Amino acid sequence: MDILDLSRVEADAPIFDPDAFRLTAKEAELTALARRLGKGLFAGRAAEVDRDARFPTENYRDMHTAGLLGICVPEADGGRGADFRAYMLTAAEIGRYCGATALTWNMHVCSCLWTGPLSEDLEMPDEVRAVHRARRAIHYRRILDDGAIYAQPFSEGGAAAAGVVPFSTSAKRVDGGWRINGKKIFASLSGHADYYGVLCGELKEGERPSRRDTMYIAVPATAEGVKVVGDWDPLGMRGTVSRTLLLEDVFVPDDAQLMPRGVYYQAATRWPHMFMTLSPTYMGIAQAAYDFTVAYLRGEVPGLPPVKRRMYPTKQLGVAQMRLMLEQTKALWFQAVTEACADPSKDQVLRAYMAQYTVMENANEICQLAIRTCGGQSMLKSLPLERLYRDSRCGSLMLPWTAEICLDRVGREALYEAGEVDE
Repeated sequence: MDILDLSRVEADAPIFDPDAFRLTAKEAELTALARRLGKGLFAGRAAEVDRDARFPTENYRDMHTAGLLGICVPEADGGRGADFRAYMLTAAEIGRYCGATALTWNMHVCSCLWTGPLSEDLEMPDEVRAVHRARRAIHYRRILDDGAIYAQPFSEGGAAAAGVVPFSTSAKRVDGGWRINGKKIFASLSGHADYYGVLCGELKEGERPSRRDTMYIAVPATAEGVKVVGDWDPLGMRGTVSRTLLLEDVFVPDDAQLMPRGVYYQAATRWPHMFMTLSPTYMGIAQAAYDFTVAYLRGEVPGLPPVKRRMYPTKQLGVAQMRLMLEQTKALWFQAVTEACADPSKDQVLRAYMAQYTVMENANEICQLAIRTCGGQSMLKSLPLERLYRDSRCGSLMLPWTAEICLDRVGREALYEAGEVDE
């Protein structure tokens, strides 16, 4: 199906009904577009993307045509102008149809979300903000005009991605720009992105590395010294192609900065909800598992005989458990993304951790219930449940807010106020 034929796609019901959840007109429009793209195009490619562990290149071309690569680019710069919640709701709809597409799209979109609407909430001198806006416009034009894809390699195998210690990947100031060295593991989109939005620590002569000196710099995939190495054959989220990225004495010019010096640290401390952007994928997976189970028990799955199984009490009980967990997850997650802002209250931050944990864990639990309820056929790769299950299990492992980190922070921050210590 050509992307121009999407008007003929009978879209699925929304995860978050625009009337019931009081969505804005823009949110309703973007989520409807995502459902048509997902159902009409992405869903039919998802099994092959998973089987071959290949990047969903076609989906990115379609998103570029539909304007979704620039979803968080400000309207003044030619983009869709989506804010945090509008993006999160749209990403959840993409996750229903291809988890790998939604998860990698997150890495791309953050380059616009963080530098665009989020950065407008942060403090910068007027002259610094003017330079920042001029520099980000360069990146935006690449995305909007050329369909450039931006990755966001984060993990290094230590505690840096969790925000505990400085990044070991370094940026050193040189004439006209920066010299970057380091390694990123689980670097999604490796070998398929046009630019890598690398988080690295600025090296200052005679000073110890500090998280305050974190730099956010776009490195061209074609730059000398950029290498992608290693195999990629994981349990789930196989289409993310998260191979290892090596940066060996890579030079980038000053205008490659995605954020000015010190601004990323300010964002990470003042806008913590920015680290929730992995979660919409799993919200979508949870909805997809529930949707499939209902369709299967009603005998309405395309390509399967129209055999109904809905009359058995055990099946009804399984669906009831899934729906209960799904609605609980939706309610908490929607509240958390709705109240996202700069300088949130303690309760808002705790709710963000709990929403992240709940989505990541409940998505997998709902997939388990779906497999048990649908029975033996659900294990077949010809049906999507086993892929949804494998993809859903990956969520709780993802930095910076793994399930373990969320629990640890909720427990500690519930018991301690800022600055409190035990004697």
